[in-house]
Amino acid sequence: MITLDEAIVAAPPRDVYTLVRDLEGWARHLAHYRFVRYHQRDAQGNGRVEMSANRPFGPLNWPTWWTSDVVMDDAAPAIRFRHVAGITKGMDVEWSFHPHPAGTHVKLLHTWDGPAWPLISWVAANLVIGPVFVHGIASRTLAGLQRVAEATARQPAAHGAADSARGGRP
Repeated sequence: MITLDEAIVAAPPRDVYTLVRDLEGWARHLAHYRFVRYHQRDAQGNGRVEMSANRPFGPLNWPTWWTSDVVMDDAAPAIRFRHVAGITKGMDVEWSFHPHPAGTHVKLLHTWDGPAWPLISWVAANLVIGPVFVHGIASRTLAGLQRVAEATARQPAAHGAADSARGGRP
């Protein structure tokens, strides 16, 4: 199973990466996230993290959860997850951030061989879990973080324009 969600975010790559790498901030920014909890973490933000999000179906929410090992690559920049618990155990996830004339091209890639269920693994992964749950949650996550990054990127410009209109006075 492979899902790819992408967006062009009108904000600098380093700013978008910094926002996304603040995993514990996701629940503050994203209504569909229930929680993000580190079980262990080093100074760079690498470690084991438990996450939970709702997948809405009309007025109903289906709660999901998973635990991942996460590696932050500040040089790339990229964030890589390996799901180690939950129905998506074994899934690899990569957030990558590339300069774009309009800001940042963000790619959110999920790859997975499916659950360890005899006979129905492929069907479950490729026809239900991937397109309905993984893409359903990932697309909302990317869109929500895009909104936050773009709103944040607009703030300094708005303040600068206001300062210029007042002759540079605060």
